[in-house]
Amino acid sequence: MPLLELFWLFIILSSLQPVVRQRWLERQRMSAFREIESSRHSRVIGLIHRQERMSFLGFPIARYIDIEDSEQVLRAIQLTDRAVPIDLILHTPGGLVLAAGQIAEALRNHPSRVTVFVPHYAMSGGTLIALAGDEIVMSQNAVLGPVDPQLGQSPAASILKVIERKPISEIDDETVILSDVAEKALRQVEELVFRLLSERMGEEKARSLAQMLACGTWTHDYPIRVDQARELGLPVNTSMPDEVFELMQLYPQASPQRPSVEYIPMPYGPSRQPAGRRNDQIRN
Repeated sequence: MPLLELFWLFIILSSLQPVVRQRWLERQRMSAFREIESSRHSRVIGLIHRQERMSFLGFPIARYIDIEDSEQVLRAIQLTDRAVPIDLILHTPGGLVLAAGQIAEALRNHPSRVTVFVPHYAMSGGTLIALAGDEIVMSQNAVLGPVDPQLGQSPAASILKVIERKPISEIDDETVILSDVAEKALRQVEELVFRLLSERMGEEKARSLAQMLACGTWTHDYPIRVDQARELGLPVNTSMPDEVFELMQLYPQASPQRPSVEYIPMPYGPSRQPAGRRNDQIRN
């Protein structure tokens, strides 16, 4: 075969490789979803945001909770019978309050049990969605986060601090306008959290927790770990099914070069030691 034809064949195969890989991952994911649904007798919905090399040139695409996500999740809930439980697998840095709020309200209104699985993290809008679950299943090292709204690059609660600490004559008009929007945003998110929690917790505890999560108690990336989530009164346990971790392996992070984390992908028991490192071989 002429060299030029080989060159073009190589180009065509290289361009198709990401598409073939993506289709293979999609089929593997659907198989994993069916396996979890079969074992738990539930509708499984995945809201998983990772970077994937999907384009012709392999550029990674970062995802956050957006309106398209809320439309798809609401559609999945609509297609689920009222008697069928819902399992939501959640892995996200957050996103639009509107979209996350729609998803949370729809889950809370579902008559059957809703379980939210957080294998690694569900921050900001992800936590807002998790609050709608009857049960939150977290891996031992997974985290949730505060749900305080952000305006551009600034936390709404911090914008209000400017108004509190400086004379109004020293504050520009734009900041004054932002502070008005920030006040409304904080109140709206606090009320949403209160609605999600009040039926399960009671009004007094729900109001206290809503204010803590929504009104700038911590920085926006503060990690709420399992023990603290329990202390806050959230229905958290750590009975994470292995199938959920296996599903997460089918959402690979983009890695155009060598991976930054490597290990032998098999379980190690207490009797297993790396080769060449027996106790009688240890020297100072």
